[in-house]
Amino acid sequence: MTDISAIPALDDVVSAFQIEGLPVRGRVVRLGEAVHEVLSHHDYPEPVANLLGEACALAALVGSSLKFEGRLIVQAQGDGPVRYVVVDYDTSGGLRGYCRFDAEEVARVSEGFARPGAKTLLGGGVFIMTLDQGPDTDRYQGVTAIEGETLALCAEQYFDQSEQTPTRVRLAVGQVDTGQGPTWRAGGILIQAIAGDETRGETQEAWRHAQAFFETTGEDELIDPTVSTPTLLYRLYHEDGVRLLEEKPLKAFCRCSDERIGAVLASFSPEEKADMVEPDGKIHVTCEYCSRVYAVAPDAV
Repeated sequence: MTDISAIPALDDVVSAFQIEGLPVRGRVVRLGEAVHEVLSHHDYPEPVANLLGEACALAALVGSSLKFEGRLIVQAQGDGPVRYVVVDYDTSGGLRGYCRFDAEEVARVSEGFARPGAKTLLGGGVFIMTLDQGPDTDRYQGVTAIEGETLALCAEQYFDQSEQTPTRVRLAVGQVDTGQGPTWRAGGILIQAIAGDETRGETQEAWRHAQAFFETTGEDELIDPTVSTPTLLYRLYHEDGVRLLEEKPLKAFCRCSDERIGAVLASFSPEEKADMVEPDGKIHVTCEYCSRVYAVAPDAV
């Protein structure tokens, strides 16, 4: 068998894998520049940036399995210091995300915590995954309550309740200094049990076996730029054998454009648009995702 651990590390990619001889499949995501760009668009406090980074990794893990062209939207909203976190994954590999939060409340709940988790930041609320296949189809949306302290636990609960698919998820976010200053990194790993049938037989023991090794995954391994996906998988499952399948590149992106902003402004009445005009004679619109500011002449709308 080829030693896949010798394959060099790659960033901004999500990779599918299959454990040889076991009815267990999974995916690993490694985010470098892409997640750094998403988190750097706003001055997020460290706990909020961590939450958004986890959501980016989770969206890539789940979205990369979609068999259609469209979008996966991962969202959690509640009554806590973070009002909501949302990440939009496009099946072309694009990621964008945003958090709305109260800075004073975040600082208050962060006291005494090394890093407050999703439940502490979001409070009571819901975790939502939305599948969007385009304007000609209805969206599919699954909703579960936020009960776990982490987004990984929220996702596991979602798959258990909405998909009835045994799933384990681990996510990690942190800043790493590679010699050019600290940059954000994120990573994650997901495994799922394949249902038993007449050919496979009972799969519960194989699932317990796969989970036992999954539990040894360290958060530091998921964001270490020197630990490649093949190296991580080799460490976890080399005794069983593991096969890398398709890989998909990832990038930061945003859907905002002059045309989209113009279409939004065109929906307002002349009186409403007149109230939006600022001293320079233009209407200024800031994209909440990428922070790009659009200055639009009222007569251009």
